[in-house]
Amino acid sequence: MKPYSIALARPQDLPQLAAIELAAAQLLAAHAPASVLLETSNLDDLREAQARGRLWVALAGDEPVGFAHVKVLEPGVAHLEELDVHPAHGRRGLGSALVRAVCAWASREGFESVTLTTFRDVPFNQPFYAGLGFTDVATADLTPVFREGMQDEARRGLDPARRVVMRCALQRAGNIPAASRY
Repeated sequence: MKPYSIALARPQDLPQLAAIELAAAQLLAAHAPASVLLETSNLDDLREAQARGRLWVALAGDEPVGFAHVKVLEPGVAHLEELDVHPAHGRRGLGSALVRAVCAWASREGFESVTLTTFRDVPFNQPFYAGLGFTDVATADLTPVFREGMQDEARRGLDPARRVVMRCALQRAGNIPAASRY
């Protein structure tokens, strides 16, 4: 087995990310409409994120097998737009390692928090992120950016009752998820 590592994405990694995203989406087949499961991240968005140092890959040797894509939607907040690990490489801690890399970067860059949206009732979604220090954001506390994002998800067919915005505050020392083996 090739050793795994987490690194900033390279330009040559970008063409492989859609296949990873589509394979990982199949794990959500019982939870999301088929149209959403066939969506992939916009290649231009990924190019921009890679150029700005906001795209990480999990590598098996030199081959991307997972990725984390961050956007800045609001001042002081790094938003984990997408996190995917190819199922053939799942359950090895790569998702956790990617989230830790994002949180460490966000902390170094002076962000106050990292946010994301995910499924509330899927065991490997909300509970996974909760285990890494993320907490649910109450609907009443959503900023306009996140209200709009949730409305967009609903327009695309995702049930808002099954979705949640989560946040990991970074300003407190020790709140960055600890490293684990993968």
